Amino acid sequence: MVQLTGDNRLHCDVLVVGSGGAALSAALRSAAAGLSVIIAEKSVWLGGTTAMSGGATWVPANHHARAAGIADSPQEVMRYLTGSAPEGWEATESALWQAFADSAGEMLQFVEQHTPLRFALTSEGDPLANVGGAIKQGRMVAPLPLRASVLAEKSWKIRPSPLPQLYTYHETIGLDIWHHPLRESLRMAPKLAWRALTRTRTKGAALVTGLLEGCRRLGCRIETDARVEKLLTSGDSRVSGALLNQHGKLLHVTAARGVVLACGGFEWDAQRRTEHFPGSTDFIASPRSNSGDGHRMAEDVGAKLAHMDQANIGGGIPARYLGEPYGLSVFFQYEPNAILVNRHGRRFVNEFTFNLGEALDARDESGMPAHLPAWMIADAGLLSRSPLLRYYAWRTPGWLRKAHSLSALAAEINLPEAVLQETVSRFNGFCLRGEDTDFQRHLSSAHGKSDKRLRGGLLPIENGPFIAIPFNRTFLATKGGPRTDEYGRVRHRNGNIIQGLFCAGVGMANPIGTRAVGAGTTLGPNLTWGYICGRTLAQGVMQETERYPEVQQCTD
Repeated sequence: MVQLTGDNRLHCDVLVVGSGGAALSAALRSAAAGLSVIIAEKSVWLGGTTAMSGGATWVPANHHARAAGIADSPQEVMRYLTGSAPEGWEATESALWQAFADSAGEMLQFVEQHTPLRFALTSEGDPLANVGGAIKQGRMVAPLPLRASVLAEKSWKIRPSPLPQLYTYHETIGLDIWHHPLRESLRMAPKLAWRALTRTRTKGAALVTGLLEGCRRLGCRIETDARVEKLLTSGDSRVSGALLNQHGKLLHVTAARGVVLACGGFEWDAQRRTEHFPGSTDFIASPRSNSGDGHRMAEDVGAKLAHMDQANIGGGIPARYLGEPYGLSVFFQYEPNAILVNRHGRRFVNEFTFNLGEALDARDESGMPAHLPAWMIADAGLLSRSPLLRYYAWRTPGWLRKAHSLSALAAEINLPEAVLQETVSRFNGFCLRGEDTDFQRHLSSAHGKSDKRLRGGLLPIENGPFIAIPFNRTFLATKGGPRTDEYGRVRHRNGNIIQGLFCAGVGMANPIGTRAVGAGTTLGPNLTWGYICGRTLAQGVMQETERYPEVQQCTD
């Protein structure tokens, strides 16, 4: 039980900083072992980037795959992680990969045992299909719908999502909402109306709802609008708690077993982002509370930071979120009559590649972006095919550029005219032959499956007006931070363990960086690393717990 030791003092076993997937998983695992847990969320909203997400969760070697007769094992997972990793990563990340491979399935089963959440397999396979250890289906899951009434604490506010929350992740990948929003809405109308009537949540909102309810049932204390400002250490340099600022009141929190930093990335820290990601940025697609607090506090107690140049990066379109400018991260480049060109006017990547962010963030010898600023080039057919893109362009005048000719377009966006003409002409030639000999786009599939938008993935760019859209980096989350060991414990710059300090999620030196291995490479590993931290904290005190039968799961 959390103890009050004075007007400005709190005592617990575990303090968890943040309230996203990694944080709630750490809290859940710790509390299930009988430890007292305080969850401190800087914002008034709970759930972080997880609540805003589509809910895609990459969990290899899970029990749903076994039940479906799909063979998988930690050994095959290790083959896949090792084969897909950037050069040199195996030397530093192998132990963490092994811990993840061994624990991911255990985590998923634990979450389903201790929360109202239920997951189901998706149809997707591993997108890096040519890498050893990849499988065609079984590692991708997503939460089933969950009614808001499942969460007994009605005062907690879950962070809203910019994505339509009435559709499940399974439906989103099975339908073509991007190109046919009205048709798909009408097709799903009775089910969507029922979900709205019953306040049913899907995607990341369902995930956070279930995790919060699990934490509540196990006695976790959740504090919102509570910014952790400083880690406290004892005489032996052990992290013993933190100072927490809530509504202007400074609270001294003692954490007998330790502190878990799971408070997101540093993408909203402009100075640190510029240091590690120089060059053009279009948008940031995460909560503004992701400003690197965990990185700063960990550094203050001697933590070693690593992978600070890694991030979840994609394209983005301008939107608004909670009244503020925001970048909606969607795969709007998945169009047969569109290409990406660099600042020299040349294509530099297969536009349908899974790890597009890695190409966008490629660096030259000086450490500066090799391709940025980049542009998406298309013709008039793009807007007729994409009503949602047309809507966002209408909402943001000046974002999308148009010109009657490629020459005029090149002048408009400051690209070499002759080079852009040559690039488009070369691509149009590939379209006539049905083969992209530069980047093999004709062989592509998205997220390990045949995405409807990629069928017939080569159409010429030939009918004016011609279109250019900025296509620089949009950050979903940075993925660098304190270096941890395979138990989630933070390492000091001298190589030793900082006792009492743990880190999980995108705020750690994430062992899977910009080069992702599946659509749910953020949520699945984040949940698992939170679970590993909680399990380490709970060693020696785990006790039997009952399953929770009162699940209001939706099966519509």
